[in-house]
Amino acid sequence: MTNAAMAQSEAISDAKINALVKQAWSEYKVSNFEKSLLTSRVALNYATTLKNDQLIAKSYKVIAVNFNELSEFDKAIFFYHKSLFYANKIDNDSLKYSLYNNLGNVYCFEKKQIKIGIGYYKKSIAYGLKINDLNQVYFTNVNIAWAYFDCGNFDDGYSYLKFVNNNEKKYGDASTEIVVNMLNGMYAAYKEDNDVAANHFLEAIKIGKNSEEQSDLSYAHLEYSKFLTKSKRYKEAYENLLEFNKITEELYNLEKLKKASLAGFNLELDEYKRQIDKIENEKISQYQSLKKSRVIVILFILISFVLILLIITLIKNIGFKKKHNLELLKAKEIAEQASLIKTQFISTISHELRTPLYGVVGITNMLLEEHKELSNSLHLSSLKFSARYLLTLVNDILQINKIEENKVELENMTFNISDEIAMIKNSLSFLSQNNNNRIEVYIDPKIPEYLIGDKLRLAQILMNLVSNALKFTKNGEVNISINLNSIKGKLYFLEFHVKDNGVGIAVDDQSKIFEKFVQVGRRDEDYQGTGLGLSIVKRLLGLFGSTIKLESDIGKGTVFTFMIPFEHDPVKTKTIIEEIEVDLTSDEVYKILIVEDNVINQLVTRKIIEKNNYVCEVVDDGFAALELLTAVEFDLILMDINMPLMNGFETTQRIRQLGIDTPIVALTAFDKDEIKDEAMSSGMNDIIIKPFEPVQLFKIMNYLICETKNVG
Repeated sequence: MTNAAMAQSEAISDAKINALVKQAWSEYKVSNFEKSLLTSRVALNYATTLKNDQLIAKSYKVIAVNFNELSEFDKAIFFYHKSLFYANKIDNDSLKYSLYNNLGNVYCFEKKQIKIGIGYYKKSIAYGLKINDLNQVYFTNVNIAWAYFDCGNFDDGYSYLKFVNNNEKKYGDASTEIVVNMLNGMYAAYKEDNDVAANHFLEAIKIGKNSEEQSDLSYAHLEYSKFLTKSKRYKEAYENLLEFNKITEELYNLEKLKKASLAGFNLELDEYKRQIDKIENEKISQYQSLKKSRVIVILFILISFVLILLIITLIKNIGFKKKHNLELLKAKEIAEQASLIKTQFISTISHELRTPLYGVVGITNMLLEEHKELSNSLHLSSLKFSARYLLTLVNDILQINKIEENKVELENMTFNISDEIAMIKNSLSFLSQNNNNRIEVYIDPKIPEYLIGDKLRLAQILMNLVSNALKFTKNGEVNISINLNSIKGKLYFLEFHVKDNGVGIAVDDQSKIFEKFVQVGRRDEDYQGTGLGLSIVKRLLGLFGSTIKLESDIGKGTVFTFMIPFEHDPVKTKTIIEEIEVDLTSDEVYKILIVEDNVINQLVTRKIIEKNNYVCEVVDDGFAALELLTAVEFDLILMDINMPLMNGFETTQRIRQLGIDTPIVALTAFDKDEIKDEAMSSGMNDIIIKPFEPVQLFKIMNYLICETKNVG
């Protein structure tokens, strides 16, 4: 049930909202930021309905600290100020103290705007004194001294350090002990009292090694390194800088693992592999035909250019080295910036390619459906194959990038191993027939009927391996065998073998085939694929905690072997099966509103919708949608994101502000992980990525429409 539906169907009370706020805090503290944001959003909706300013302020604060933790500092500042607005209305001094302190942290240490940050710290101290919370006043004084020292302003910061030193025994605790010693070391170093400075730095490091405050320990090493460098004790300075980098890298990796909980990864595997296999059987004759089409030539030129840019970017990242030992920190920052640029580049390219691809695939399908006499047209088939090839390449590159950035999380689904293997065998039947191959399957009868695990990633691994085997085998046989290796509690360890009697892989090439963009044993007439399939296999197995083994001889064939544990739990399996969505198709005619500025995409989406007995209206922008929705009622809205004048997120927010609860589905070329949070926050119900399979679209549409009608 959607948040909007919940808000309408459940009774609202202050106690219920307060419980939701506490739940959101609990989810935040265990780094489940996605659930924390969704829960606090529900609480905010309830609190706004009741016009309870205190609960509104608390809800906004939870949202702000989540964005702060996720390094979305501008969003965090925005929501801190929203919380302050409502805290001022109810005169909650304790809440205002906390919000001003958090704003001081963001501006001083993240935005590097020291003057603004100190202003917020001073306001925080004023409220701390007002509520007589001197422990918090002491803590904020530590932050101010650190902020001044961090920007080299020791004279202004000393008065705050003096207050901290005078009150350390009274108000200090283990959480500030490391920083206080470090700050005294920094000030003594500034005054050139080197012995005192060294003693303070060493004391901070000693305390930090026995503390959970590893972030403070890392800064103690960094400041001590600066002091040692100034004292020309370069070896010790280098050692402390290494310690700083080591701790910082560990904290950085932990942070990335936290952020990975936000990523929801959905890949249309069947269509993805089916289209790759079709294109792999198009050889020189197809390329000659493609040259006759200007559109296809442009597509191939574009993808070649994209590949060159990506390869250059990867080479630059790989080739980047740290030139001097004392520049380690700066080198790390440059590498992070390059990684961010690469991610932004890949995201932009994927969106810009998917948008025209949606039109190419859609119009090609329309021509083939409306003009049956063109079903054997080589030009149309080539156009469709080429568009699918380009989409496959974009998805491959995105998949590699997501795995490398720890944005892929395994899912738990119940599945039957025999059914999954049958699906893979059927999907690859065309490729096997093309090379006159047979696919033989053996499944150990001791394997339970139902297992629990990520069947989509398993299928993707096997599809890559089996299609690779079929591609390099002619008039032969590919064997898939699955054996039960061992049982540990509820975990069943399955050993997979994919064996062929094809051309084999040379010993010199066996260490290369799992690298990105590498292809070995290829002839000029072979289909030139992306060279990413086996690289994806290796990385997906890494997510399972597994590795892959290879045995091969030239002319004798190849065997790939790997092992994955899956859970067997009949009770849990029954629960999962009961939660699977049922078919919600209906003979009722529903009315759909399409909000899309691209004329070609309007045509394609409208044809898909009307072909399935839906009635639809099309508008070019968000303003037209708002005007139409005030006069006409629709069952569902398909909303583009990247529109001029007013984007899809803002349009959705305004629709919800009008009190319209019609389900809204984002129909976009952006990657789902990039827009998921903003889409849900704006009031959207689901996301579909273009190009898409119509079956997938109608499944989501029917579900949302039926759910809304049942709630209503």
